[in-house]
Amino acid sequence: MKRRDFLKTSVAAGMGLSLFPKVEGILAQETSTIKPAHPVVISSANGERAVKRAMKFLQNGTDPLDAVISGVNIVEDDPDDITVGYGGLPNEEGEVELDSCVMHGPTHNAGAVAAIQKIKNPSKVAKLVMERTDHVLLVGQGALRFAKAHGFKEEDLLTERSRKIWLYWKETLNKEDDWFPSQLNDLDEEVKKYFHLGGTINCCAVNTNGDLAGVTTTSGLSFKIPGRVGDSPIIGAGLYVDNQVGAAGSTGRGEANLKNLASFMVVEFMRNGKSPVDACLAACQRIVDHTILPALLNEDGRPNFNVKFYAINKKGDYGSAAIYSGGTFWIADAKGARLEEMAYIFKKSE
Repeated sequence: MKRRDFLKTSVAAGMGLSLFPKVEGILAQETSTIKPAHPVVISSANGERAVKRAMKFLQNGTDPLDAVISGVNIVEDDPDDITVGYGGLPNEEGEVELDSCVMHGPTHNAGAVAAIQKIKNPSKVAKLVMERTDHVLLVGQGALRFAKAHGFKEEDLLTERSRKIWLYWKETLNKEDDWFPSQLNDLDEEVKKYFHLGGTINCCAVNTNGDLAGVTTTSGLSFKIPGRVGDSPIIGAGLYVDNQVGAAGSTGRGEANLKNLASFMVVEFMRNGKSPVDACLAACQRIVDHTILPALLNEDGRPNFNVKFYAINKKGDYGSAAIYSGGTFWIADAKGARLEEMAYIFKKSE
């Protein structure tokens, strides 16, 4: 070996000695042998039925991913929930477009679909993408064709209620166009509150083996530009699972989460020793710190939107946090299923 090459090798080895102990220390944190004595399921505020069903499946030994998907299927199938699945509010052209992703801790595998139309359960299609392809994300017509190839039937996802809400939005959008709103004022108040509604369900679980999984599914921002994709089908944004550490998911303004890959950050914060609630708070603070565009700030310089996170770690500890106060989440564990309040960065002004 030439002297020059020997010196390069020696320097590299020396750098390795100073860097690798830190890396090994992090890895040691990841491989904790502590496991929960009882399954734990966490979900967003619309997830009461989801956590209860997922818990029953976990208690019967079902794989955690199958359990949480089964839980959110209840909401996807519910025509009265206008933010997820069947009956979800459409894009600006009146078409319901759905997004979903899943992630399986034991295999560190993931699947997702985005902007898929006419399929009521995108979470099931996302799982098939994970299991039956070498891809992670399928979108639009490609996702629809894939779903149909696996036996899914096309359905009209626009219910009469969601159609009326969309139509009212379209009729009142511009006073100069040729669309006139209904003169039935009793309908107006019913639908006004749904303008630009964003809604999503996230559900994550850990079983008694310490295995984790998660799913996020949504119809996205109401009246969005066709083809708009938020954070919900994006691994690292709407959901992230590391079986050695924990799982985290999100609801709220998807664009803010996409710019920060905050669900991934929640898991990384837990990897480095933060509790689930502190990890969620840290992710919220990261978004606050990075929100500098004037159009996204209110009068006091704070974000004019909210983002919420939900997390559990391998030990079964859980937590949730939002930028603003007032949020709630569902948790199911050995004490049963219950609604709890989120931690937050800022108190919402009355």
